[in-house]
Amino acid sequence: MSHIHIVLVEPEIPQNTGNIARTCAATGATLHLVKPLGFTVDNAKLKRAGLDYWDKLDIRYYENLEEFLKLHENDPLFFFTTKAPRMYTEAVYPAECFLVFGKETAGLPEWLLQENGQNCVRIPMRDTLRSLNLSNCAAIAVYEALRQQGFPDLRADGEPTGFHW
Repeated sequence: MSHIHIVLVEPEIPQNTGNIARTCAATGATLHLVKPLGFTVDNAKLKRAGLDYWDKLDIRYYENLEEFLKLHENDPLFFFTTKAPRMYTEAVYPAECFLVFGKETAGLPEWLLQENGQNCVRIPMRDTLRSLNLSNCAAIAVYEALRQQGFPDLRADGEPTGFHW
């Protein structure tokens, strides 16, 4: 059984988190939010971006990064950063894995990247840009992990519901 976890460390923009929540609901991924958050969870922009999928979402909260790391020290963690030499497509994602993203303005802490260099991956982009949108990165990452696993439990082939030629 496959299970993907998307971890947001100190997310700042409610719309990004809402969009990522929607991706989690659509893929069956669990969303982990590491405080402090740059918004309240009842924020209208957060709710609007997640549409009406909040009841279809497994969401977990942590008081800080240290709490998350302690609880998941033996889990396969993949840290997404623009500083990694290895591309996200070169990583092999096990059936259960945690895709970890930093806050929009600063990314993940440097000490965390230094301690986990072998598990750091990047999404390629042009040299002249600083970063991609967080919700886009999470979607790219979760779908790569699911692609490697054959899209378990998702309607990946066959005729979509309600669509006929």
